[in-house]
Amino acid sequence: MVNRAMNIIVTDYNENWVQLFEKEATIIRDLLQDELVDIHHIGSTAVPNLKAKPIIDIMPIVLDIEKVDNFNEKMIEIGYEPLGELGIKGRRYFRKGGENRTHQIHIFQYDNDFEIERHLAVRDYLKSHKEDVMEYGKLKEQLAHEFPKDIDGYSNGKNDFVKNLERRAIEWKRKNNS
Repeated sequence: MVNRAMNIIVTDYNENWVQLFEKEATIIRDLLQDELVDIHHIGSTAVPNLKAKPIIDIMPIVLDIEKVDNFNEKMIEIGYEPLGELGIKGRRYFRKGGENRTHQIHIFQYDNDFEIERHLAVRDYLKSHKEDVMEYGKLKEQLAHEFPKDIDGYSNGKNDFVKNLERRAIEWKRKNNS
C-alpha cells in the first residue's frame, strides 16, 4: 500500500524543469539501453507557463514491458522506488523522492497506443492552447490550497477537468495528424 499523504505544492512554471528532465532522461537511457525505444517529458512540467507540482514526469517507451521488472534493482540504485503498475494496466511506475517526490517515471510498451497517445496528446494540446493552460493552472492552485496534504482530494478535484481535457486533446491530435 502506497502512503497517499504528501504536501501538495503548486508553483509557477520553472524553465529548469526541461533541464531536470534532460538530465534524468540521460541516466534512464544509459540504464535501459537497447530496451528503450523513446523517452518523453510529459505532465505539467513539460508545458511552458503551466503551474504545476514541481515533479518531473518522464515516459520511457520500451520494447517489452515485462523486461522492465529486471531493471528494478538498477532503478533503486539511482534513487527510484519501483511500484509496479500502480493502477494503470501495462505501466511500470517509479518514483524518486518518496513523499516529497521529485520525479515520476511512467514506462509503457511501444504498442500501448492508448496510454502513449493520451499522455502526448494532452502535453501537445496544452502547448498550443494557452487558455486551457491558464484554466488548468488556476484549478490546480485552488485545489492545492483546498487540499494541502490530501493527494486524493487534490486528484479527485482535477478528475473531471482532466478527463475532459484528455478527450479534447485526443480529438485535436487526431484531427491535426490526419
